[in-house]
Amino acid sequence: MIARDRILAKLRGSQPAQAKALPDLAAHYAPRARGESKAERLARFRTGIEGFHAEVHLTTESDWPALLARLCADKQVGTLMFGAATPAGRRLAGSSVPNVELRPWAGQFEDIKADLFHRIDAGFTQARGAIAETGSLIVWSSAAEPRSLSLVPPIHFALLDAATIHPTFYDALVSENWAAGLPTNALLISGPSKTADIQQTLAYGAHGPKELVVLVINAEGDAA
Repeated sequence: MIARDRILAKLRGSQPAQAKALPDLAAHYAPRARGESKAERLARFRTGIEGFHAEVHLTTESDWPALLARLCADKQVGTLMFGAATPAGRRLAGSSVPNVELRPWAGQFEDIKADLFHRIDAGFTQARGAIAETGSLIVWSSAAEPRSLSLVPPIHFALLDAATIHPTFYDALVSENWAAGLPTNALLISGPSKTADIQQTLAYGAHGPKELVVLVINAEGDAA
């Protein structure tokens, strides 16, 4: 018997007669439920993500394009790329953003890669939701909004509906039924890109956006 056979035989012999029961996640998370209002979940999310050097701006469904225009002016954004086939993208395409070239995502990544890395100042995406516990955005990539929009340009603007902020990652998985189907990439974003060298000197933007700006709509009132 060769060594490989001996090792596999030992592994097979150590297998339990019956598989262990799966953990009851609902029972695990039940004692941690806070019963928070929408405002309280937003406050927890904001504290977390701002702690990782992201910006959060509260706005409204009607006013967010104007706020985005002001932020682009403040940050000297010359070209903003976005997904034109999304609800927010269609709204943005019909809005006025002075002195900013609004460039819809079009074509294949290889066709626009050079522009995306060298000539696009900011990317704009919708957020599917957020997690209050960790201060994280949930972004699902799609053909209309590829993940490159949120991972490549120096600035990432994200539009978030406060009603979609979940207490925990588990709550997001269950309430949105992630088990029924996931995209190719599900992104959890908790701040701008950052890295540290061997001397632990922190640098932002080395491998992605150096700024993350979250525009939160429907922050007023409580969840229905």
